Amino acid sequence: MASKRLVCRECHRVNEPDHDQCESCGSTSLTEDWAGYVVIAHPEESEIAREMEVTEPGSYALKVR
Repeated sequence: MASKRLVCRECHRVNEPDHDQCESCGSTSLTEDWAGYVVIAHPEESEIAREMEVTEPGSYALKVR
């Protein structure tokens, strides 16, 4: 069984399960309780990225609890 990916509560970045802090912002507030998934390749051109305040390309959760 694969480990669940962890999502940062601060920036919503989806992280690999073996990380204990966010790859993007460095926060240690990670959770398995999230829903929705979006991959942002070009945040400077993305309306979704603007709405989510995302500035780095990557995978992000839409809802984090």
